Parts: sequence; structure tokens; C-alpha cells
Amino acid sequence: MLEGINRIHCKEYEIKNAKEKVPVIAAKAPGVIHFLGGHSSPFAGLFLSTAIDRYVQIAISPRNDNSMRFYSADFGERRRANMNTLKYKREDRWANYIKTAIYTFIKLGFPVKGMNFTISGNIPLHIGLASSSAIEIAALTALRSFFNSKIDESELVRYLAKSHQLIFGKNPDLAAYIAGLYGKKDQFLLINEADLSIERIKSPFSNCKIILIDSRVHRHGAEKELATRRNELKSALDMLSRERMGLDIRELEETELLESMGGIPEEIRRRILHIVQENRRMHEAKNFLLYSDLLGFSRTIFNSHESLRDLFELSCPEIDWLVKRTEETDKVYGARMNGNGLRGCVYAILKNDAVKEFKKRIEDYEKIFGFQPALYGMKFGRGSQALK
Repeated sequence: MLEGINRIHCKEYEIKNAKEKVPVIAAKAPGVIHFLGGHSSPFAGLFLSTAIDRYVQIAISPRNDNSMRFYSADFGERRRANMNTLKYKREDRWANYIKTAIYTFIKLGFPVKGMNFTISGNIPLHIGLASSSAIEIAALTALRSFFNSKIDESELVRYLAKSHQLIFGKNPDLAAYIAGLYGKKDQFLLINEADLSIERIKSPFSNCKIILIDSRVHRHGAEKELATRRNELKSALDMLSRERMGLDIRELEETELLESMGGIPEEIRRRILHIVQENRRMHEAKNFLLYSDLLGFSRTIFNSHESLRDLFELSCPEIDWLVKRTEETDKVYGARMNGNGLRGCVYAILKNDAVKEFKKRIEDYEKIFGFQPALYGMKFGRGSQALK
């Protein structure tokens, strides 16, 4: 795979043979699924996540000037920047994410000069698989190898997060960074976004497949609505913190929470309740995985989706229909909305021999909603890696 991106890179930038002594470094980083958590960030910051076997690949090589050249093999697009214009540009789209990694190494004091970048990948876009984070982690991994950096990966993640915030004006998905770096095949990661710690849990789903079902629902204004909800939650939690000094929402029991929320509007109460219950589900899921209780884990995942639907109010009819049909299929071990919500896709974990029956179960989707869903099969993947 990495050798393939090297060939594309050398052809694009006319690096003809080894005698030219131009070092080419390639790296890849995986997409990520958050099985639980995600909507609690940054208030609770716990995630049950895994890397998947879909990747972004990036190849880099030095230039003799201060120009930054970017080439997307998938889109056939070329972008450029220089050391003085290394900032967000709407028209640069995917190249902006590479800029965050470049900016990180500049801030760390490395002698960054002109470079060529080539990118390609097979992560499905816009359905909550952290493809943007994968670009950043792949570029970070390639540059780390290029500069032979010994900086600890968790330290690099912190600097990358700061670079992302400066370039995009918002916080990144830190848990996707962590899963993209440290993911291993057949392992779940229980991630604490607050201190970047992880706990590895062996997956009991060796004979299973992960299916992503893209509902093809695209709701305009979803990002704005989600931002409004995050701001409302922050205001409510700030109010709770004033009433209860040293409040840590991860340690709250439901009864304590209900006693403290008298002045908070009902719909925001429900959303805070989802966060508290999701933290509890995180620990339940961990124990079910440790004891290979597949049915217990399945119930926890389905309950999480119901909470996203009823308390956090992030689902939609198409997504709910897909989850319901999945739940009615034998040998399925959980299905839940994936991504930010109000659109997007569903993930499902099912036995390998249940895939055919599952596909039959959702054949009516087009008749009911007027368009076909897209299905992607995948397995657990491993974290980022580099190759000279």
C-alpha cells in the first residue's frame, strides 16, 4: 500500500530514480469509529473507539525552495502554499489538514523548508469515520519520520491539537488522534480525552464484521445546530459548577444530577442526562467486553442509540429505521448512529454469516425513503505507521 503511494508521488514530482538521492517518506493512518462517547466531548471526554482497516496514505519529499506543494491522487487536485501563507483557505479543503501537521513541526522548532506532499486514501468521506483526523495523523507520522523526531507521540498530539485550533478556529477530535496513533487490530481503546490516557481491551468479535450503512441523509445547517447545542450544554454545566464547586460530570450519579438541575430548561436537562448515562454505559461496555458478554455489550450499544435519539435528540427517521431493522436481525451485536448526528450513518457489528440476512433486512429502505443506502464492510485496523 505504502509502496503504491510512493510510486504516485515520484511520478507526480518527477523523482526518477535513486541516484537523485531524494528521500521519500510514506505513512498511513486509519479511520476511526467511536462506538460510545463522542457527543460528550469536551464535557466528559470518554470514548470507546477503534481504528479501522481503511486508511489515508501520505508521501513526502523535500524541495529546493520554500514552496509547499500538495497533490491529491484521488481528486486529481493540486494545491500550493509557502511558509508565509500556511493558513486556512476554504478552497484548499483537504490540504488544510496537512498544513496543521506542518505548522506543528514549525512550532516545535524543526527546520521545515519546502516540501512535496501526495495524498490518497480509501476512508469513506462525511460519515463520521474521522477521515480528516487521519490526514493530520498520516502527515504528522510522515514528518516525524522525515525529521527523525524522538518527541513522544502524546506530546505531538497536544501540539497538533493546538495547530488545528489555530488553523481551523475550533478544537479537533482528540480521541480520533489517539485511536489513529495507537489503534491495534482486534482491540478496543477506552480513551480519556482529558489526559490522553488509554486502556486497551481485547475484542471478542473475531468472527464478526463491522458494517457502516450510509443513510445518504444530508441535512443542511447540521453543524450550526450542533454548535448551538454544545454552547447550551456548556452554559448549563457552568451553572451546575457554580452550584457545586469542583463538579466533575464523569463522577455524577443520575440522582445527584436531577437534584441539581432545577433551573435548567427541560431539553438541556435531557442532554446532560445523556452524557451522565453514556459515561455509565462506557464502563458497562468495558466489563461486557472483558468477560466476552456479547449480548450485554449489544444491549449497551442499542441503549446508547436510544439515548441519542430520545435524550440528545440527534437522530432522524432514516437512521432510526436502519438501527431498528439491524436490531431485528439475528447474530447482530449492536447498532448505533455514527458521527455527529442529524444525518450520516449507522455502524453495526454482526457475525460474518449474518451479512446476507442483514442486507435483505434493509432492502425496503429505498422504497420507504426514496434512495439507497451505501454499505461498507470493514474490520479493526492498526494505528499509523511510516515507511522510508
